[in-house]
Amino acid sequence: MTPGLRSRSRAVWVLVALGVAALGAAVPTWVRTTVATALEPRVAVEVAGTTAAPAVGAGALVVVAAGLVLAIAGRVARWLALAVAALAGLLVAGSAAVVLVDPLPAATAGAADAAGVTELTTPVVVTPWPWTAVVVGVLVAAAAVLAAAGAPAWGATSGRHERAGAGAGTDGGAHADAGPPAGPDAHDDWDALSRGTDPSADR
Repeated sequence: MTPGLRSRSRAVWVLVALGVAALGAAVPTWVRTTVATALEPRVAVEVAGTTAAPAVGAGALVVVAAGLVLAIAGRVARWLALAVAALAGLLVAGSAAVVLVDPLPAATAGAADAAGVTELTTPVVVTPWPWTAVVVGVLVAAAAVLAAAGAPAWGATSGRHERAGAGAGTDGGAHADAGPPAGPDAHDDWDALSRGTDPSADR
C-alpha cells in the first residue's frame, strides 16, 4: 500500500486532483465526424465529452465533493465518502469506455444538434480524451481503496496526542493541589506572648 495515503490530507488532495482531472478530460472534443446539409456539402461535427458522456462530468464533480467531505468527515462518514468516490470513479471510467466501444451514437447525436442531420459522411474519429477519462476514473477508484486501507490509522495519531496532553494535565493538577510549606505554629506564638516574649525575635 502507498504510505502517503495513510495521511488524510494526502488522500483528500489526491481525490480532489483526480476529480478535477476527470472534469478536465470531459470538456474537450471526444469524437469528430462530418455531415452534409442542403447548404453545405461538408459540415464538421465535434462532440465534447460533456455531451458524448454526461455522466463523466457528473462523476467528476462527485469525486471532488467526496474529497472535500473527506477532509472534515468523522470516523463513519469517511467510509461513506470513500465509497462514493470509488463508485464515482467507476462511473467516470465506465461512461468513457462506452463511448470508446461505440462512438457512433455520440457522433450521431452531436450531428443532429449541430446540423440537424444524422447521416454521417465520414467515419467517426475518437480523440485521446475518452482514454484519459478511463485512466483517471480507474485511478480514482484505486485511490479510494488505498485511502480506505490507511483510514484506520488516521485517528491514531490524534488520539496519542490527546492522551499525552491529558497526562500532562493530570501531573500539573497534582502539583497544583500541593499546598505551601507549613508556617510557624500559631499556638506557640500565643504561648510566647503570654509569657511576655516576642516570638519574632527568635526568627
